[in-house]
Amino acid sequence: MRTIMVTGATSGIGEAVAKRLAKKNCKMIITGRNAEKLNAVAENIRKETKSEVLPLVFDVRNFEECKNAVESLPENFKKIDVLVNNAGLALGLNPLHDGDLADWEQMIDTNVKGLLYMTKLISPQMVERRTGHIVNIGSTASYEVYPGGNVYCATKHAVLALTKGMREDFLPYGIKVTQIAPGAVETNFSIVRFKGDKARADKVYEGYKPLVAEDVADVVDYVLSLPEHICLNEIVMTCTAQYNGVIHKN
Repeated sequence: MRTIMVTGATSGIGEAVAKRLAKKNCKMIITGRNAEKLNAVAENIRKETKSEVLPLVFDVRNFEECKNAVESLPENFKKIDVLVNNAGLALGLNPLHDGDLADWEQMIDTNVKGLLYMTKLISPQMVERRTGHIVNIGSTASYEVYPGGNVYCATKHAVLALTKGMREDFLPYGIKVTQIAPGAVETNFSIVRFKGDKARADKVYEGYKPLVAEDVADVVDYVLSLPEHICLNEIVMTCTAQYNGVIHKN
């Protein structure tokens, strides 16, 4: 029975991934900042699957909180086989000269440093056991830059670079590393980006059929189901209406 940790599991892609993988009868560790939402996801997993689930409430931007959470794991959850670095967000679409410093820092601290913190804390046990799989949720913004995307795109470019670096570093230890890079996915992503402006967020997905969180969860599930000798290093996935940064709207 595998032990799987999914960060940012309170909503969106993280929630969908946690629920999908829990159907495989495993031990699930789900993390997030919002205790109420995280516990609701945990309760759903308990009702719908046979998997054990452990919710951990902490902020991936804070290394001490990450460290304390990992050290608090009960013995039967300590050996983590799969780490899904999903926690991330976009804030704003301002041009660089009009950017919000607080937004920049939150994106960098969550999307880059949070991923580093969790990988730093979990990977040593994988190295010691010479097995494991790290899945980083990137974005088509790991490859392309769009107007107003500046800092967000930079953080996702960093995720791709770190994924490649991890793949090199962990190669001698048999550890798989995969980046899954979705395009437009209709979740709460745009609501967060526009700080609660639902009307503006809804316009992002008008005129075409975007991906949904469960589509990404399907791909994560597939990647983790492959034989030991197969590693999918990078997957770019978009809806049919999107290619690179271009979306064709009806």
